[in-house]
Amino acid sequence: MHRVTRSGGAAIEGAVVYDVRMEAETGAAAEAGAAAEAVAGAAASDEAVQRDVVLADGRALRVYETDAGDGSRRFRLTVLWQHGSPQTGALLEPLVAAAALRGIRLVSYGRPSYGGSTPNPGRTVFSAAADVEQLADALALERFAVMGASGGGPHALACAAGMPERIVGVATLAGIAPSDAGGLDFFEGMADSSGLRAAQRGRDARQQYELTAEFDPSSFVDRDYAALNGSWASLGADVGRATADGPAGLGGLVDDDVAFAHAWGFDLSQVIAPVLLVQGGLDRVVPPTHAEWMLAHLPHAELWLRPLDGHISVLEACPVVMDWLLALGG
Repeated sequence: MHRVTRSGGAAIEGAVVYDVRMEAETGAAAEAGAAAEAVAGAAASDEAVQRDVVLADGRALRVYETDAGDGSRRFRLTVLWQHGSPQTGALLEPLVAAAALRGIRLVSYGRPSYGGSTPNPGRTVFSAAADVEQLADALALERFAVMGASGGGPHALACAAGMPERIVGVATLAGIAPSDAGGLDFFEGMADSSGLRAAQRGRDARQQYELTAEFDPSSFVDRDYAALNGSWASLGADVGRATADGPAGLGGLVDDDVAFAHAWGFDLSQVIAPVLLVQGGLDRVVPPTHAEWMLAHLPHAELWLRPLDGHISVLEACPVVMDWLLALGG
């Protein structure tokens, strides 16, 4: 894993944290700790709770958290997870395990039209900030961190832009950049950009595209498929639940893509919290150029590049990403 940091407008390139050989070596150490995390995760899963939070406009968000809710537990940090597209928002086993081992309170929710959350027609990426602010009020979260993967990345950044006084830090993994990013060839390097191209033409066009959409297997590399068959099997299962109703049940994915393909509703310069961008060098869903562009446009950002990872396998970095967030404090 290579790190490129940017602070105060000056780029520092070539700062190596782990090279490719060390990735293989640390992989063995990660496997050695997997059993301990699995035990911790199993215990935390028993304590996970689900609730609906009703917003001021009457919509409901389906919320999940690892706190028993009686206020007796003490956590080092609360992390709000922004799920990928499409998922239900339910807590995933590797995240629960890593959070439990680190004393982190983990909160997640289904964005509008996902997993029992009420639709919010016409939502933008920035709409997530207002939803999460009300969610945080309902859960009595004063200051917290935000993590997001893939389609959850932009929504995590939106939270930081909309609630600068409450967000300790942000981490995105394989997060997509704004479609109107100046100087970025937005579609270059994507195995299949047809869904986002349809979304540029509007919601009706994106909904129509979904009727015949098929997943392109070349979007994932071997490491991605290994992750989905191994430690991240719960992600694949959750995607299955999110897509079980076919095109008619994919309103959340359609609305996400339309939001990504149009103005986000905020500028990256508004994100004043520290941001960690984690990117797989072999990602064919969200190419590395997206992370590189955001690194250059976020005020306080750091990029961890994992050269051998794709879109899913990059999630193996989640435990050390949580360590990074913990180091920021609350």
